[in-house]
Parts: sequence; C-alpha cells; structure tokens
Amino acid sequence: MSILAYIETWEGKFKKTSFEAAAFASKLAAEMGVEAHAVVLNAQDDPSVLGQYGISKVFSAGDAGDFNNYVWSNTLVNVAKESGAKGLIISGTFGGKMILPLAAVAFDAGLVTNISDFPSSVSPLIVRRSAFSSKGFVDYEVKTERFVLSIIPNGIGLPEAKEAAAEVQTVAAVKDGVAEVKVLDVDRVKGKIPLPEAEMVVSAGRGLKDASNWNLIEDLAEALGASTACSKPVSDMGWRPHSEHVGQTGIAINPNLYIAIGISGAIQHLAGVSASKKIVVINTDNEAPFFKAADYGIVGDAFEVVPKLTEAIRKFKADN
Repeated sequence: MSILAYIETWEGKFKKTSFEAAAFASKLAAEMGVEAHAVVLNAQDDPSVLGQYGISKVFSAGDAGDFNNYVWSNTLVNVAKESGAKGLIISGTFGGKMILPLAAVAFDAGLVTNISDFPSSVSPLIVRRSAFSSKGFVDYEVKTERFVLSIIPNGIGLPEAKEAAAEVQTVAAVKDGVAEVKVLDVDRVKGKIPLPEAEMVVSAGRGLKDASNWNLIEDLAEALGASTACSKPVSDMGWRPHSEHVGQTGIAINPNLYIAIGISGAIQHLAGVSASKKIVVINTDNEAPFFKAADYGIVGDAFEVVPKLTEAIRKFKADN
C-alpha cells in the first residue's frame, strides 16, 4: 500500500509545485505507515531527485505525448491500481485541475480540493480546505476507502531537501480508447516565475495611469526577485497580458508577500489574493478598501514611493 503523488513537469522540468506534491505525499504516507510513490510523465529532469522529498519509488512514463487529460489521468490511475495505492496527491495547478475529476472517478475515490494544510488526523482522515475565496476554512472527513487530495500550490510549504534518491521504474502511458490530441501551437510565458508558484508578487492597477509607467513595477519586482501581476481593469485595457491578471476571475495566488500598488481593493480582486501571507498596499487614497485587508500600508504617490522603495531594497541587498 502507498500514497501516490502526481508530479507535474513543465517542458520536462520539475518546479516548486512538483516537490510540494512529493513532500505532502511523503509526510502523509509516513503518518499512515505506508510508502510514498510518485508518477512522472515526460520528465527530462532526473526523476530520482524526488527521493530528496521522501519519495521511495517513481513510475516514469516518457511516452505520454502532448498534454491529454484523459491519457495522463488513465496512466496515473493505472499505476495507482497496479501498485495498490490508497490515495492520490495532485497539485491544484491548471493541469492538475484538468486531471483531478477524471482520476477521482476512475479511481473510485473521494475527492477534496483546495487543501491548505496537512491533515489534522489520518484515522479518520481529516483535511482542511479553503472556502469562500479563502475567507474561511472547512474541515472534511474522508470516509471513502480511496481518496484524491488536491493541494493549493505554494500553500503548504516545502521542507528542506535531503540527500536521497528514489528508485525509478519505467511504465507505459495508457492511450487505449482515448482520442488523440494534436497540439498546433503553445503560447507560454517565458523567463518568469509562474504566479501560482511565486513567493513574492508585485501588482499594480489603474493608479499607474498608463502602460508606459510599468517599468516602476518591473524594477521593484526585479529588486525583490518577485513576479509581476495586475488588476482586471489593467489587463482589460491591454496594459498587461491576461496571464498577469490576479483576482476572482483571474489567477488566485497565495504568496508570502503581495504588494498592491494603485489598486483600490475591489472584492473581486481581494478574493484572489487574500490568502497572501503578508499584504502591503500603496495608494494615494487613505480610504481605499484594500487598506482594511493590508498588513502594512503606505498612503502616498506610487511615483514617489515605489522608486524610493526599490532603491532601498537594492541598497539593502548590496550591503548584505
């Protein structure tokens, strides 16, 4: 018996969310007294490195082809059944969400999504998930014999890697009975930390007045080593790509630090960022709703405050 983690790759490479799923599965397996295994598809990175996060065995399918949620889900569930897995752990990324329901049905398992913490109990299995746009939490008792758990990316934390290597076993992707998907083109954001994975995010709204002023945000983000984001009106006006839109109708994030510049704090925006560990708001309007959700606030002109903040961060890093 084991706990099986689905380890997602991006262009064959592991990222932070890959290791988060492995670490979560490893900790849960240890508490249940079983082994932690993993499934990897199309990996270019060495799958054995997952042993650093507690995985003892990796099932690697290098022939899965372009993303097809049916093929990838079938492959995952096939390994789970053949290896006698009790539960599946899947990160709640865009790709993970496309696999989750299919895997749960095929695995005949109970499904809990948006998990924000390690289970408080394993007998019975009780997990906590965020609800109401991260305004509340709900504890669920999983009563099914098998289960599928989806964890919030960047939401639980990553333990320090240990010196260990996992056993790697090659398996074949399960493609029988599934319509072939042909990918004609992929438009992927390059050279940036994906927002769901980012530990720090600098975001701005219409308070920047024009797209040409976005260098203020990019300079601050570069100084911090952060990702950049924006409010919905900014992406709607074409100042920034929709891939940077955070909020209820955009990307939901939960970084360690979220800096909101020139954003009023409409409820739809707050719904997607309120899970951030620390929120800093910079706005000229001292009655902006965002200040009520902020841990720290600066009432001031972004065109004066942000350059000074950027310079102070650069100086601090240079001196330390």
